[in-house]
Amino acid sequence: MNVYDGLRIAAMLEHHGLVQTDNVSDADIIILNTCAVRAKATDKVFSALGRIRRAKRPNALFGIVGCVAREAGATAFRRIPDLNFVLGPQSYHKLPQILDNPDAKLLNIDLGGLEKFDELPQMERSPRVAYIPIQEGCNHVCTYCIVPYTRGRELSRPFNDCLRETLHAAKTGAIEICFLGQNVNGYKYTDENGHTFRLSDLIRETAKIPEIHRIRFTSSYPTEMTDDLIDMFRTEPKLLPFLNMPIQSGSQNVLSRMNRPYSLELYTNIIDKLRAARPDIQISSDFIVGFPDESDDDFEQTMNIADRIRYINSYSFKYSPRPHTAAALMPNQIPENIKAARLAKLDTRLNEIQREFNESCIDKTFECLLEGPDKTGRHLVYRTPFMQQCIVPTCADAPALAMIKITAANKASLRGKFA
Repeated sequence: MNVYDGLRIAAMLEHHGLVQTDNVSDADIIILNTCAVRAKATDKVFSALGRIRRAKRPNALFGIVGCVAREAGATAFRRIPDLNFVLGPQSYHKLPQILDNPDAKLLNIDLGGLEKFDELPQMERSPRVAYIPIQEGCNHVCTYCIVPYTRGRELSRPFNDCLRETLHAAKTGAIEICFLGQNVNGYKYTDENGHTFRLSDLIRETAKIPEIHRIRFTSSYPTEMTDDLIDMFRTEPKLLPFLNMPIQSGSQNVLSRMNRPYSLELYTNIIDKLRAARPDIQISSDFIVGFPDESDDDFEQTMNIADRIRYINSYSFKYSPRPHTAAALMPNQIPENIKAARLAKLDTRLNEIQREFNESCIDKTFECLLEGPDKTGRHLVYRTPFMQQCIVPTCADAPALAMIKITAANKASLRGKFA
């Protein structure tokens, strides 16, 4: 979501006559687009603001947008008095106001609705992978999660607006569409005629666009993985055989305290249905270790679910207390050393599973999407249908979509050659 927001902010400012620069000391306006899902991310924002304050030109404008802006509010001005603006995730379309009145302090952290999508100018050129937000906010209110506070309650964009933005992206360079939402598979929009559209309808219509070759979506909530959506993996070849569906914990007791109201049986049944619909589908997940009152047995159940599902890529974190959440006030907070030890053990196992899957891809050939050159400039980075990085030697006129044979693998990436 923040990648999308960053691209739209850049396009909006270019529409007002600015150009991007990589040098802070050259900039007229500096924007930190922020995430507040973990405490460490928030801490990094204010450390970065301190560095920017020292490096920027005296008259350059700077400020924060996104979830940390919503979380910090007016206190951000007290922590960094020379900040110029603090704009929440539904308010960044108001940035031109600070260009018109640079001496003002601009604070807008209202949750609002979907107005920003109407206010933003269309992008003249789309990247190969176009992110299309279809839904914002979340109604699930997990006890550890700050998203309902920073992004608000769940709102789905009008179906035709989503489709119009998708078509525009396709006509201006997109090859892959990634539908976005904090609870993306909960997308539901009812039009004036009483017709209700779901994510499966968006996928079906997007697949009809000739320029689009790959479709995916993130991030999914287990109870919203309905049969119509599962069936899309059976019937629509443009939908990638890859799904992020966070489980967070393998312990039913922990899931209950997290207010994630699904059983492990329901979760594993969904995985079974997905694999029946698309035998080559691969799953990734999110994990939180060290949630309040998590016992050794609870943690071992998380290890067990990782082995059972065999996630090919996962994001795992130590529990981080966040303001405005119920879990931050729970008793029996787990000490940092225990959280760190559990995370290290889980990461080791998840990395082993990821390496084993990557090695199973050797000698197979996949149609991959070009991401761009690596940092050295000597190689190109492609993405497989399972979202693995595949590194190939650079070549002139490399195709955006290429058949690549996998020649080697490690935990983090694959090596390949053009087939």
